Amino acid sequence: MLKKDNFFKNFSIKGKEYNADIKKIKKIFESLKKDLKNYKIPLLESYSKDYKFGFSRNVVKKYSKYNNIIIIGMGGSIQGAKSIYSFLKKKIKKKVFFFDNLDPNLNVEYKKIKNLKNSCFVVISKSGNTLETITNLSTIFSKNLLKNKLIVITENKESDLMKIAKKYNAEFIEHKKSIGGRYSVLSEAGMFPAALMGLDLKKFKNLKNLIKNKNFASSLIINVATIYYLKKKDIKNSVILNYDSNLNDLGYWYQQLVAESLGKKNQGFNPTLSFGPKDHHSLLQLYLDGPKDKFFTFFNFSERKLKYKISKNIIPNQIKFSKNKNLELVIKAQCEATKNIFKLKKIPFRQINFRKKNEETLGEIFTFFVLETILLSRLINVNPFNQPAVEQIKRETRKILS
Repeated sequence: MLKKDNFFKNFSIKGKEYNADIKKIKKIFESLKKDLKNYKIPLLESYSKDYKFGFSRNVVKKYSKYNNIIIIGMGGSIQGAKSIYSFLKKKIKKKVFFFDNLDPNLNVEYKKIKNLKNSCFVVISKSGNTLETITNLSTIFSKNLLKNKLIVITENKESDLMKIAKKYNAEFIEHKKSIGGRYSVLSEAGMFPAALMGLDLKKFKNLKNLIKNKNFASSLIINVATIYYLKKKDIKNSVILNYDSNLNDLGYWYQQLVAESLGKKNQGFNPTLSFGPKDHHSLLQLYLDGPKDKFFTFFNFSERKLKYKISKNIIPNQIKFSKNKNLELVIKAQCEATKNIFKLKKIPFRQINFRKKNEETLGEIFTFFVLETILLSRLINVNPFNQPAVEQIKRETRKILS
């Protein structure tokens, strides 16, 4: 999927400075590979096929009998599972519902779920004390429904969630302490829900082979070098321009990964999501003629087959060029037109075409973006695994509520 010529091919950079950056990043990449080999980055162990989950097949089988999966969490604890479900929805027979915000309307959404008795509840919180998760759990969900159908994924320590788990005799799955929320998609937090969805967990994981693959490594190094170069030119706004709504949640996952991992010590990038062709009618003017402080990542699925055809009986003669076209061709034309104008205006962009919607493809892009983020963190000298400012807000909120 990830080929060298799919990335920033419209934006050629040459010169001693860029070549020096390439050499520097290659050294950092080799150092990262050694760290992985020596298990110095424990959270990335979950990206390997060798990773041992904290749940058994019997536990998966026990809860797979339910048609509805209701998942409650916040941020990275739930965003990975949302990305998986959205990306692979056509393969999944279960109905999956996500509650990942504090909103009075969520209670209305909850009541819309049909056949609640045929539902299991998966609650995910690394710390076990996530205020929004505990609040949703204790305001929306009925005690009777939770009995014998509640699974909690959290650290093995005393916490608010562990107290609830013990009270309702919940299934406990340990969330590894070394794995932060935004990196947890291929650990228990993302993979247990994926297992309930009936997906093949091993197919998501290919870290060891990917870092040995020349195309993958070359793409990774060139992307990191280009983004680093753009940052030095004060181009720090990273916009995902997405033309497939099934990729929205993947975009939000990427947004959190970049924002929380790199946004510290006055460093980092501003990752935002934009949706084509809808935003052609609101933001595209800014992208084309506004400040030249942005680079773009196009998301699209190259082999999507949409059956909807444009009716020739309705189309007036003035726009006869669209007659007999299907919806996918119109979307693709708008995406290609945008890239063509970006090229003319020398706006830096890269393109990711998802050729197949399967576990391998999604696992590869998860791995790529995580490694890209870690390499960038080493270049700008920040710790990609903490989020001290967020913890400050959590403490202040508890102080106000006390």
